[in-house]
Amino acid sequence: MTRVLKAERRAPVSGETRSCVVFLHGYGANGADLLGLADPLGEHLPDTMFMAPDAPEDCAGAPMGFQWFPIPWIDGSSEEESMAGMNRAVEDVNAFLDALMVDEDLLPEQVAIFGFSQGTMMALHVAPRREDPVAGLVAFSGRLLQPETLADEVVSKMPVLLVHGDQDDVVPVQSLPEAAEGLQNAGFKEVFAHIQEGTAHGIAQDGLSVSLAFLRDKCGF
Repeated sequence: MTRVLKAERRAPVSGETRSCVVFLHGYGANGADLLGLADPLGEHLPDTMFMAPDAPEDCAGAPMGFQWFPIPWIDGSSEEESMAGMNRAVEDVNAFLDALMVDEDLLPEQVAIFGFSQGTMMALHVAPRREDPVAGLVAFSGRLLQPETLADEVVSKMPVLLVHGDQDDVVPVQSLPEAAEGLQNAGFKEVFAHIQEGTAHGIAQDGLSVSLAFLRDKCGF
């Protein structure tokens, strides 16, 4: 049984919705943590609505935050609990995207997913396995989970932008080329990468600028 994800939204600047960016936040954060990016992005994407759901589980390590699934080396959960949590969250995100497109009368190609850290892990796992490809994925500071199964399970191949800080001490920057290799091995033709120099586990201005260009040029927003 899927859980309904509580989400905050930012209406398009123009008042008319022609596209939508869905933010998937990181471990211990919440939707509002990324929704602030709607201001600098929305200025240049006037017909784009922004949605930012909270992950479905309370995060033990962050009383005011949420998690998509447990992380064993942080919270002491088992690998089995982590995997079960991820599988439940996958169903939740799929249900959220399905409902969003119906409620807002959007086609998959009008929706892009913008993930950060654990939200990136969810985006890179969920979107390629959906029946219809979304417009694109912006994937900050995360990793590709289960790359060994992707080639057999991929259904949709959309443009992907991978962004990572070269000083990231939470998710190693090596995760970016590993994700790129996994996606390319699974047949993704449009995989782009950007390294944020001097940046730790976060979103820097150069990364955001590259993301805006990707959303406009590759997603058609």
